[in-house]
Amino acid sequence: MNKIRYRSGYKYQLVENYSVEVNIRPVEPIDMDYIALTADGLLTVKKSYAWDGPSGPTFDTKNFMRGSLVHDALYQLMRDGYLPATFREQADLELHRICREDGMSKFRAWYVLLGVRKGAGFAVTPESRKPVLEAP
Repeated sequence: MNKIRYRSGYKYQLVENYSVEVNIRPVEPIDMDYIALTADGLLTVKKSYAWDGPSGPTFDTKNFMRGSLVHDALYQLMRDGYLPATFREQADLELHRICREDGMSKFRAWYVLLGVRKGAGFAVTPESRKPVLEAP
């Protein structure tokens, strides 16, 4: 019998590539199926990338979506071993910067940063990858 293999837990999917300059510079360029990061810090999240949006006790507001996309992509690069986990703090700061650029209040952006600094460290470990499921 043929089976499908999939991962669950995603809410959003990009309909076109999105690129942004980030303050993370890998030694060598990274080019995965859905994420690329140049040695100059150009992050491209590619069409069809799926992510779960803002995490934690929060709301999925427009001023949080772009930051959550970039943050999730950067964490995935660490989780999958393309970037060392030492870039986690910088990824968290990128989330804060983008949320502020998109109009999030200083207080909420600070609270978001505090939340990821305190509670998201597990998400850069390989053990936090979403499991592959099969059906039927």
